[in-house]
Amino acid sequence: MKRPRQWMFAAILTICGALSAQAQVMKNADLEKYAKERYGEKWLDAAANLASGLTLDKNESLTYQQVITAEGKTRDQLYVALNYWATATFKDKQAITLNDKEAGCIIISSTLQSIVEHMGTLNKYSVSITPVIRLDIKDGRVRVTYTVQSYDILADVSGGWLSPTDKKNRTYGDSKRKADDKTNEYLYDEQWEIARHYPFVASDPQKRTCAKALVMTHAYSNAIIDKVEEAIRNGIVGNEDDDW
Repeated sequence: MKRPRQWMFAAILTICGALSAQAQVMKNADLEKYAKERYGEKWLDAAANLASGLTLDKNESLTYQQVITAEGKTRDQLYVALNYWATATFKDKQAITLNDKEAGCIIISSTLQSIVEHMGTLNKYSVSITPVIRLDIKDGRVRVTYTVQSYDILADVSGGWLSPTDKKNRTYGDSKRKADDKTNEYLYDEQWEIARHYPFVASDPQKRTCAKALVMTHAYSNAIIDKVEEAIRNGIVGNEDDDW
């Protein structure tokens, strides 16, 4: 009896380890590497090249949509697989904002923190995004819609090259704080609408920050769609089938 129990315990550890590895879609460092491999290391050029093939939607949001086919799989099977993927991938309990099996729809809204940190002349900017990911499920296919309307900015007025603050109090562009912590007078929040910044607006004073932000946002959309497709094709741990 000992061996089966040991095998079961090892299997549980293996599954938990796999789920832990899936606890987020991609680390920021890996996302940046992914973006550079596909679009190059010159962010201004990469953003301009991408923008030539992008169209903002009617709400001036950056929206990507793709239909993934899954021949032979029912809507219920796909719903279970994608609900499992969403629950295992996004740690925030509030990330799944809609989970409707009857309608065949899952909506996820989860923040990706600090995809860009850029030091400017007077400020340093830390850029986060909160994509809305919608999964519409039918027999044999899933439609993925990924939308981002704005960049969430944490600006550090003490972090720029020429910040006019007392050197003793400078944070030197750390641009980090705990949620809802307003104690650092040098940090403040902004929202930058994507449509109002580079490369959609050429004369943007934050063009270097926004160039990288666009490329990283675009790369993350590809990563999301790749992960959804993988979950549909092979599941999360590779053994979610009916043969057990």
